[in-house]
Amino acid sequence: MSAARPSVWQPDVTVATVVARDGRLLCVEERIGGRLVLNQPAGHLEPDESLQAAALRETLEETGWQVCLTAWIGAYQWKAPETGRHYLRFAFAAVPLREVPGATLDAGIERALWLTPQELQAQAARHRSPLVWRVAADFLGGCRHPLDAVQSLA
Repeated sequence: MSAARPSVWQPDVTVATVVARDGRLLCVEERIGGRLVLNQPAGHLEPDESLQAAALRETLEETGWQVCLTAWIGAYQWKAPETGRHYLRFAFAAVPLREVPGATLDAGIERALWLTPQELQAQAARHRSPLVWRVAADFLGGCRHPLDAVQSLA
């Protein structure tokens, strides 16, 4: 009789970028399960990719903006009640460099838009998850850590 193989649990590792310009935050409207939701530019870490590279890639793919990371905001753990999936989000602060003309946005992304913090907070019912406002609130509250606080040893 063989021993039962232990199951491997692994959270989804994601990145998010808070991009601020003129008192507004860069957000995306995306269609998830037929519902139009708001999020920061965010997505999953890919194999052999650093967290910082993932943040830059996801921001470009979802918004058409090239950005420069300026700080690490923090790490956030969340369990989606609908699915039971666990997420570990690494959030970064950034400044916009340039919008790429004619950029094709990822599937499901309807548009990128700049919202004031008040506009984003007022639409809490449309946030993709509670992580959206929590990350934005931490950024707005001044939470900043040096980028070298997040290391890639690959």
